[in-house]
Amino acid sequence: MFDKGDKVVYPNHGAGTIEGIETKEILGEEKKYYTMRLPIGDMKVMIPVDKVDEIGVREVIDAEEADNVIELLKGEKSKMSQNWNRRYRANQEKLKTGDIYEVGGVVRDLTIRDERKGLSTGEKKMLSNAKQILISELVLAKDATEEEIRSTIEEAFENNPHIQEEEEED
Repeated sequence: MFDKGDKVVYPNHGAGTIEGIETKEILGEEKKYYTMRLPIGDMKVMIPVDKVDEIGVREVIDAEEADNVIELLKGEKSKMSQNWNRRYRANQEKLKTGDIYEVGGVVRDLTIRDERKGLSTGEKKMLSNAKQILISELVLAKDATEEEIRSTIEEAFENNPHIQEEEEED
């Protein structure tokens, strides 16, 4: 059970702060919802309290783990399928987990692929979405601004020696 003020991650949406717990009547049934404000885009999301475990809502990582995620961005790209459809589905599954390391891996892998070969429109959209999810959690974990985190991510990629390497075929 989360409380007002808790910082949580809603998989596929990003991280935010719980502003309160509301009871809403939908189709004649009363349910409790967490209201969560996302720092990026100032969006408000309602999460059914009874579905939190099923959805995979979790607490935001701490600042030390955030540093580990930033280090992950400087790493080598994971082996990915050359078939964009398989690659897209695999990355979609990683994003659904809500695991910050999986999200960071998708951002790293797609950024490296974009630098080397370019991305399809669908993958560009996925990269943008994954970056937003990553940034929203790092903003809360590091108590930083969106601009500071964007700059940190850009620096990580500027210092990634794997971006210019040749792509291996699989």
